[in-house]
Amino acid sequence: MTRRLSIFPLPGAILFPGLQLPLHIFEPRYRELVGSALAKDRLIGMIQPQRSSEGAPLYEIGCIGRIGDVEALEDGRYNIVLEGEARFRVLRELDVTTAFRQVEAELIEEPEGEVLASVERAGFEFEAKRFAAMQGYSVDWDSVERLDDETLINGVAQIAPFDSAAKQALLEAATLSERCELMIQLMQFFALRDDGDEIVTLQ
Repeated sequence: MTRRLSIFPLPGAILFPGLQLPLHIFEPRYRELVGSALAKDRLIGMIQPQRSSEGAPLYEIGCIGRIGDVEALEDGRYNIVLEGEARFRVLRELDVTTAFRQVEAELIEEPEGEVLASVERAGFEFEAKRFAAMQGYSVDWDSVERLDDETLINGVAQIAPFDSAAKQALLEAATLSERCELMIQLMQFFALRDDGDEIVTLQ
């Protein structure tokens, strides 16, 4: 199934189906994008550009978000919450007259009811606890343990402090098990220390 999507190319920001992403919209072209979406179907395609420069090529995979909560500020800015609906694959970018970019995209059919093997879940939680301690994060692990596998893996992937390429790889992982394994590898890699004191980043 293909569709036309208005997109918000934002480095370092990914959205997964079933999760939420709060955004503060202040640039005029993206205020126009939000206004247009609110007048139509409330849908925005979140996708990362491959570089931070103007008009940079896009990564192939993004996620459609539906505008849920919206606060329209007096000066034209918006505070919105996007609710992830489905990943999409860019087929081509369209030649448009709008200030914001648009693409022709096909929706990616998501597997339903994915679960991890108990050993995968345990391995992930072990690495996540070690990673959180290293980063100085305070985590309510009792609440984490009550999350279903998909919410846990995708939620951590969405907020993890990895670089854009790593986040994109997580978004593009075809299955929950693949995403879980990649998250473990990234947390282990991120935890490596150079000469005993400097964290190696994924640049």
